[in-house]
Amino acid sequence: MTQIPAGPAPVSAPLPPLSTTVAGDPAGPGLLLAHGATGSVEGNYGALLPALAASGHRVVAPDYPGSGETPRATGPLELDALTDALVAEAVSAGLETFTVVGYSMGTAVAVRAAARHPARVRGLVLTAGLAKADARTRVWLDLWLRLLARGDYAGFAQAGVLGAFSPEYFNAMSPAERAAALDPDPARRPAGAAEQAALVGRLDTTGDLAGISVPTLVIATTRDELLHPDHSRYLAEHIPGAEYAETVTGHLPMVERPEEWQDLIETFLAKHGL
Repeated sequence: MTQIPAGPAPVSAPLPPLSTTVAGDPAGPGLLLAHGATGSVEGNYGALLPALAASGHRVVAPDYPGSGETPRATGPLELDALTDALVAEAVSAGLETFTVVGYSMGTAVAVRAAARHPARVRGLVLTAGLAKADARTRVWLDLWLRLLARGDYAGFAQAGVLGAFSPEYFNAMSPAERAAALDPDPARRPAGAAEQAALVGRLDTTGDLAGISVPTLVIATTRDELLHPDHSRYLAEHIPGAEYAETVTGHLPMVERPEEWQDLIETFLAKHGL
């Protein structure tokens, strides 16, 4: 069985330059988007990003190593380095301060950004996230890594849809939609999927949560088969003053209930002037 290292990350190589999408009003309030492991800006924020830009925000959205147009890393990923690289992209794009919108693993990036760069982070939006992998999450990650190591992209696609969609949504898909979701073409998977998944198994932001002092919204995905909603509830309970909301979806609210997800985020941003 592939083992996901616990504790400190192995020595990582320097990160490649991140391919970054920048959109919206240069004078608007800043938003930095942090996507999920084995995802991408387009895959996780393809519809939300232009909506946020159209609402008057300046949106900066980097792809992690091995996602989108960003080259794959030559070594393991490390949370602090990845976080600092995303913050650097936001600053390079002209954002002095910003809210970090994190999805899945991106919630850990968002929390670490607030901990390491408190003068820059004004708010957090954390969807379907976690502070630390539990035993069940480690089984999912172990399965993904074994399938990727074997080049079993059909199996990886099967594991992916079982973790991504709520049972109700998957069962209601048309045969064509189901076939598309199960497409084993390796080109549909980010080249850096293994490094990103391995990072999820190592990250731990539990020690950062009590020190978060900015407005925070935690959105739990209550039909999530990949990251149980208890992970989100933990974040909400341990971040002082955090607001909590739920959406009845699997791990992909941007697919199952995109308008509801967008409304939760935009309402929170407007409420706090972010």
